[in-house]
Amino acid sequence: MRLLVTGALGHIGSRFIHSLKPGDLDEVVLLDNLYSQRYASLFDLPDGVPIRFVSEDVCTSDLEKLLASSDVVIHLAAITDAAGSFDNQKEVEKVNLDGTRRLAEACVATGCKLLFLSTTSVYGVQKGEVDEDCPVDQLKPQSPYADSKLKSEFLLQEMGERDGLDFVICRLGTIFGVSTGMRFHTAVNKFCWQAVMGDPITVWRTALDQRRPYLDLSDAVRALKFFLERELFDRRVYNVVTINATVRDVVDTISEHVPDLSVEYVDSPIMNQLSYHVLSQRIAALGFKPQGSMAQGIAETIKLLRGARQC
Repeated sequence: MRLLVTGALGHIGSRFIHSLKPGDLDEVVLLDNLYSQRYASLFDLPDGVPIRFVSEDVCTSDLEKLLASSDVVIHLAAITDAAGSFDNQKEVEKVNLDGTRRLAEACVATGCKLLFLSTTSVYGVQKGEVDEDCPVDQLKPQSPYADSKLKSEFLLQEMGERDGLDFVICRLGTIFGVSTGMRFHTAVNKFCWQAVMGDPITVWRTALDQRRPYLDLSDAVRALKFFLERELFDRRVYNVVTINATVRDVVDTISEHVPDLSVEYVDSPIMNQLSYHVLSQRIAALGFKPQGSMAQGIAETIKLLRGARQC
């Protein structure tokens, strides 16, 4: 299988490409515009894996040319900062929606299959359990980022019916865990950073006992490989979640490593009275079982950061 990975140097992509082994794939093309300057994600790539890096942007690149020699594309390129997306809505829509449209059109033209990463933030329900069969009128994305992902899902489904696009959609829980291209604007990683740096953990005022879906980065990578190995592009949506936990659970786990942490309550337009539990039974029915651990992911993150405050 010949694979193209967009946004390959980011948080998920960098962990994925460093996990590859000789014989996994016939060719791996890494596409990244280096906007976030994660050059280090290219350090020490695995020996024996046929990798080629292309520094281009999904919004401007000749995608048909790139996909002409690929069988599958994993689409990771996106602006992912949900809280920051309120101040950046036009750019978020351009990159996340228009970029996905360009890529999907190139897939149709070349016959390439598409693995699209979405987010469980598209649910945005008030309470209770939700799964992939949640009615469309109950999908209430709580940020421009989540909205762009949901619009992209609708776009792919339309192109699947109209143009024969083969794709699969993975709605990922909030990522935690370490990688070379790690980011720190999502809850668990951000809290770890704040705690180790001696800053108060900033918790949205209404959120302490609200439940949210989280995904260990190792499980995210395993899920990507799960779909690739099975060549599963059935035009369906799959939730991918390691654990549903409250913000209090996260803070308590971090406090085991940083006992003197403090919590500061703030207001934010992204978090209202929302608390929900995301089920991932569809992928479980195919044999996928999460193996990650929030406790371990937090411990690994804090261990890497702790050296910055040894004096």
